[in-house]
Amino acid sequence: MPHRQAHWSIKPVAPEAFLHAVPEHPLLAQILYNRGVATPQQVRAFLDGEHAAVENPYKLRDMTQAVRRILKALQKQETICVYGDFDVDGVASTALLVIALQALGGHVGPYIPDRVDEGYGLNVDAVLRIAGQAQLLITVDCGIRSLYEVACAVEHHLDVIVTDHHSVGKELPPALAVINPRRPDCPSKFDRLAGVGVTFRLAQAVLRAASQERWCPLKPEQAAEVEASLLDLVALGTVADMMPLLGENRSLVRRGLAAINSTPRVGLEALMLQSDLRAGLVDATAISFRLAPRLNAAGRLGDAKLAYRLLRTHDATEAHSLASTLNSFNERRRTLTEAAQSEAESQLAAVMADDPAIFIVGSEHFEHGIVGLVAGRLTDRYYRPAVVMHHDVDAARGSARSIPEFNISQALDEVSHLLVRHGGHHLAAGFTVARANLPAFREALHALAAHTLADRTALRPTIVIDAVTPLGSINWGLVEQFARLEPTGQENPPPTLLAHNVGVRGVRTVGNGKHLRLVVDEGAHGVVFDAIAFQQGEWATHLTEGSRIDLAFQIEVNEWQGNRRLQLNVQDLRPSAA
Repeated sequence: MPHRQAHWSIKPVAPEAFLHAVPEHPLLAQILYNRGVATPQQVRAFLDGEHAAVENPYKLRDMTQAVRRILKALQKQETICVYGDFDVDGVASTALLVIALQALGGHVGPYIPDRVDEGYGLNVDAVLRIAGQAQLLITVDCGIRSLYEVACAVEHHLDVIVTDHHSVGKELPPALAVINPRRPDCPSKFDRLAGVGVTFRLAQAVLRAASQERWCPLKPEQAAEVEASLLDLVALGTVADMMPLLGENRSLVRRGLAAINSTPRVGLEALMLQSDLRAGLVDATAISFRLAPRLNAAGRLGDAKLAYRLLRTHDATEAHSLASTLNSFNERRRTLTEAAQSEAESQLAAVMADDPAIFIVGSEHFEHGIVGLVAGRLTDRYYRPAVVMHHDVDAARGSARSIPEFNISQALDEVSHLLVRHGGHHLAAGFTVARANLPAFREALHALAAHTLADRTALRPTIVIDAVTPLGSINWGLVEQFARLEPTGQENPPPTLLAHNVGVRGVRTVGNGKHLRLVVDEGAHGVVFDAIAFQQGEWATHLTEGSRIDLAFQIEVNEWQGNRRLQLNVQDLRPSAA
């Protein structure tokens, strides 16, 4: 049988009292209950999409200090530098804050570091250049671990405001204000904002405060219009950074998607055209798999400023040219990722028999910009933490992806004495390590993972199943009900259903044997569905026409040449016991 069998965790049936109290489709009510939406009031708030986007931004620690300093810079016409990151979250954050401050008459410019030459976060050379031109430096989606660099900025009479959402170290940088919802002393109840979400909160506060001042060129109603115009950027960055689509994030993304689908900015419209998307059909999935990879490709293989320019341009000709360039970068990214994954698999072949707790590979042939993608693929395939590094002459730069059982950010904290820099989240992180420290770094990480993941026989992915239902319950009406859960994504996934004893009418592989195509039915007189099982092509040798299987699946709409039909996206399958 195919390896890495997943564990199926079937949610218990919701209490009868809840199901009777909620006037929704029973399956929708069950799924909401599974998401922790456990009262009729919470159900209504969730489905109506409470506008957390207008929540008080001053719930974030240091917001008052930050706003006060920015207002001073605006009033005195000081030069402000917004320092971002080269991924979608960082680029969207940079564009968002520059747009907001320029609308207030600010003298402001962006700084996005080069992935290869500068790496992630603040660097001293950039800080010194900025100190010679600006009076205020605002970081977005970075800076929380840049203690030395911020101290350098302060020493050179540059005021610094740090906004970030990455994990907080033992010390905060010595900035005028440090806005990060993950600070232990932050009163905000929601600590899962993306970098662009934190930036939006800052922009909100500044726009509202500035529009009350006599010197401000915007009236309050105009400032509110600018604030609303930023939500598409919030949606892009939040979804691309794989932040949970619950609470504030869900509300922000919901409103941002509405903006994208009604009046997309010129650059996004051009990128949608390159991605075979049209207004009205852009959802979180489209951002994740079509728009974000193209925007990210700029920073991975070219210059992230191209993505920034695309988000800022008002010229249709320039937008189409930039979108075409990003599309070309994305095609090259795919090719390089496939080659790097093949080399990584070759390196791992020699150690697989030992069942390592963590995969660590590196090569001078790996492009800086794709190591995170390769690490993600390895983690997805083998359910192990994975570290992939690009080796330079003096140092290695790496990206790590992990599983819930192993906090990779915490692990890097524990070996920080071996690192030049590092930062990240529970499941994803980046770092730089001197070549001389590579052997010790590898050994230390292997030891940490082996200790934490001692029982590797128990390591397998978990598929959470919302409800058990027959295939006969799947219809367009149910799809319309499930659409009310949108936007779906991290921690608010599309519903996963389980159908028992499903018949196989047809089976074949596609995508050079990687994927599985099925035709399934419920019996001689039941409904028939096409099904696709990505990365599960190996099942083809175990299934024949007439096989009976249990299917864990999601429902999706397949559109082709103007025709729309329902199909099952198979998350996992097993031979039926019936």
